[in-house]
Amino acid sequence: MDPIERLLAERACERLILDFVHRLDLGDPSSVAELFTEDGVWQWPHDGRLVKGRNALRTYFGSRPAERLSRRMMSNVLVTVESPDTTRAISYFTTYRVDGYDGGVIPPGPPVQAGHYEDVFRRADGAWLIASRTLHLPFGGPTPRPNSPSA
Repeated sequence: MDPIERLLAERACERLILDFVHRLDLGDPSSVAELFTEDGVWQWPHDGRLVKGRNALRTYFGSRPAERLSRRMMSNVLVTVESPDTTRAISYFTTYRVDGYDGGVIPPGPPVQAGHYEDVFRRADGAWLIASRTLHLPFGGPTPRPNSPSA
């Protein structure tokens, strides 16, 4: 690949990483399925969670509680181009989240998660998509509710 093609591939995959969290936090969570290949996979090896295929991904991410407020901070995004049609990436995330949100400003609390994603991207019909996303979560806890004593 020439340097410009490599740069464009890296940027397209970085954009997918950011689009994923924006859709979860600020958009329609079920729409993250559109960012995956038709046979795309999301997995969390820690608890054996494995979601395969766009329809299953749409259902899984669309099942998030409607009253959930979340903001994910992405950093340390490193995309490695392996071929003209395959890239890999590692990116760190920190998640702030509450359930039972009904509007307004709530006092900030500590993040409920910090970890990283390992992604594989494939180019399909000229567009980069997520082929697999693996969640690694060394720091995690329960999602608080804004009006509970522990929030």
